[in-house]
Amino acid sequence: MHRRLTFALLFLLCIVSGWAGAQSRPQRADLGGEARSFLWVGNSFFYYNNSMHGHVAAIGRGLNPPVALRGVSLTISGSGIDWHDVRSYLRPDLIGRYSFVGDNQIAFNKSGRQFDGVIMMDCSQCPIHPQLKSVFAEQMKKQSQTIVSYGARPVFFMSWAYKDKPEMTAQLAEAYTSAGNANDALVIPAGLAFANAMAKRPDLELYQPDKRHPSLAGTYLAACTVFAALTKRSPAGSSYNAGLDRDLAGFLQATAWETVQAYYGR
Repeated sequence: MHRRLTFALLFLLCIVSGWAGAQSRPQRADLGGEARSFLWVGNSFFYYNNSMHGHVAAIGRGLNPPVALRGVSLTISGSGIDWHDVRSYLRPDLIGRYSFVGDNQIAFNKSGRQFDGVIMMDCSQCPIHPQLKSVFAEQMKKQSQTIVSYGARPVFFMSWAYKDKPEMTAQLAEAYTSAGNANDALVIPAGLAFANAMAKRPDLELYQPDKRHPSLAGTYLAACTVFAALTKRSPAGSSYNAGLDRDLAGFLQATAWETVQAYYGR
C-alpha cells in the first residue's frame, strides 16, 4: 500500500507539471481531420462492462450539442495485436456496412470504406514483455501501414498498469508513445488517466478483483479519455454517466480531460 501511495503522489506531481514520466513526448496530438467512425481492435480490456466503444458513443450523445461517434468492436479474449488480421477487417462493404438504430431498425451505411480510424491495443503486458515487446513494435508498424493503405488513421490505446504493478504506467506510456511517434499514430493516454485518478483518490476502485480488468468506473474513465483524445472536446457535462454516481462520473470526466491536455502538452 505504501508503494502504491508513493507512486501515486509522484505521478500526480508529474501530471500537474506536464507529462514527465516517459522520455518520449507524443508528436501527434490529433487525427489530422474530422473522424467519427472507428473500428476497435483489442481484447477483454475493451469488451468488459458491455464494451468501451458503446460508452464512448453514449458520452458523445449526452453532450449539448451532441457528438456522434460510431464504433464497431472486434475483440479476442487474451489476445495480442498479432492475433488480429486487421487487413481482413477493413475490406470495404463487409464489417460495418449496416448499423442497428432506433427500435432495432437496420440502417445501411455508405458504400466503401467504413471507418475513419482504427483504435488498437496490444495485450496488457505485451508492449513491455521481454519476449513480446519486439512483436509489439513490428505489429504496430505493420498494422498501421495496412490501416493507412485503406485510407484510415491508426490510433493506439495506451492501456493501464496492473493494480499491483504501478511501475507499468511509465513503462507502457513510453512504449505506446514511442510506437505512436514511429508510426504517426495518435496515442490515447488511458493508462495515465488511471494513474492520475488514483493519485487524487487512492480509494477509488478502477479494477476488477483480478487487478487487471476494469471496473465500470475504470471503463468509464477510459471511455472519457478516448472521447477527449479523439474529439479534442471535454466529456465534462455529458448526461451519460453509465449508472455511476454523478459526482464520481464528473470526477472521471474532469480527470480524463486533464490527462489528455497534459499528455499532449496543452
